Amino acid sequence: MKTRNIRNALLFVSGGVIAGIIAGWWIFRHSPETLEEHSHTLTAEEAQVWTCSMHPQIRQSKPGKCPLCAMDLIPLKTAGTIDEAASPESIVLSAEAVALANIRTTPVRRSKPVKEIRLYGNIQPDERLVQSLVAHTGGRIERLFVSFTGETIRRGQKVATLYSPELLNAQQELLEAAHIQSPQSPALLEAAREKLRLLKLTDAQIAAIEQSQQTAPLIDIIAHTEGIVTAKKVSQGDYVNPGSVLFELTDLSTVWAMFDAYEADLPYLKPGNKLSYTLQALPGRNYQGRIVFIDPSLDKTTRTAKVRVETANPGLMLKPEMYAQAVVEASLDGQENSLIVPKTAVLWTGKRSILYVKQPEVSTPIFALREVELGPSLGDSYIILHGIEEGEEIVTSGTFAVDAGAQLEGKRSMMNNDTSSAAEGAHATLAVQGLCEMCKERIEQTAKGIQGVAVASWDMETKQLHIVYHPAQTSPPAVAQAVAKAGHDTDTYKADNVTYNALPDCCKYR
Repeated sequence: MKTRNIRNALLFVSGGVIAGIIAGWWIFRHSPETLEEHSHTLTAEEAQVWTCSMHPQIRQSKPGKCPLCAMDLIPLKTAGTIDEAASPESIVLSAEAVALANIRTTPVRRSKPVKEIRLYGNIQPDERLVQSLVAHTGGRIERLFVSFTGETIRRGQKVATLYSPELLNAQQELLEAAHIQSPQSPALLEAAREKLRLLKLTDAQIAAIEQSQQTAPLIDIIAHTEGIVTAKKVSQGDYVNPGSVLFELTDLSTVWAMFDAYEADLPYLKPGNKLSYTLQALPGRNYQGRIVFIDPSLDKTTRTAKVRVETANPGLMLKPEMYAQAVVEASLDGQENSLIVPKTAVLWTGKRSILYVKQPEVSTPIFALREVELGPSLGDSYIILHGIEEGEEIVTSGTFAVDAGAQLEGKRSMMNNDTSSAAEGAHATLAVQGLCEMCKERIEQTAKGIQGVAVASWDMETKQLHIVYHPAQTSPPAVAQAVAKAGHDTDTYKADNVTYNALPDCCKYR
């Protein structure tokens, strides 16, 4: 029996020794290098920041739900990846993120600015070549030889036949003057002829009357000009008075290209500027010209002024009212050597203009926001007056992607001009007890009722109240105290029994 007890004791001691050896091996089996690596991994994991894509002000050290919109949080970035040259306001992106967002940068250079101005308008007749064909005596249109608008009238063409008592009397006077003509009164016949000339009878018509010795009750109206009929004012059988317009004629051998120039572009336009324009109706053809006139007044409705270009029109290819689009390359006086950046590099909010500058000599792509003062627009580019220096490398493609990264990190961006997080509001999470929707409404309304609290959201499951507040006006303890006075315990303050007991039964959480 004694021998058996000794044997059992030896077995127990041996088992303990073996168990100790195994435990020691298990504890110390990692090398110092492995332990150091493991420690760094934990540190990196602990430094991971999680945020909400819709509410970038949310910051948490672990994944979860956004307390404002319940969306899944996304990883922001890991501590230790920021280059030493990065400032707190810089945006740090990995090389993979830069390639994925197609971010490209370009050095800023100085050059001679040429402003590209686009103008829109149409073709109009040359007003100096618009004429009216009128009746020079009263009478009745017996026959009309031009019957529709658009017809071409040549000089010397017969356009109408007119019965005119006045012309009949003038012809009779001519015959009487010829009958009583004597060497003592040669002027009488010439005066009768001149009267008919003033009534627009041709010398051939006058000679025919003298030769026939007969008056003609019907007289042909002969065109003394030429052009295209753009307005027909008379019909066959109408009575006309002296000076009545029969037709409006337009000579389209030369036309005007009339463009509307906005008042912001007028300082850069002047007579003599070269201009090229195209027509929608004649694609592939490019017309050249010079500005000959700029209207001195603006249209009060469109806020534009008319710009005129004269153009020859062989073959009458250019027709009135054709749409035209012009481009003027105007040089800017006094700004011969300016900093010019592409429009794609500039984000403009109406009050602020910003761009992103890539930091030089860094291993990780780092971008810094820079506010600039814009000069005149040059079409696809801007002149920069202040805010950037020649040679600095700016983002020209993917600018919105960089700005989105700044917004997600809560830093200065296109829409956020505050340099501190307090300007947007500080954030805090409080533990608040409650049970139901009535509790949620009471807690949130109490928190929002405190001056300085912008956002208050209570999660019924986690019992967490998330607030966004202005530190200059309030603080988390003040909010916790107010919520406790409303009947809900917090991690720092407890509701008094009287207030708690007055809560509805569904809200009794204790």
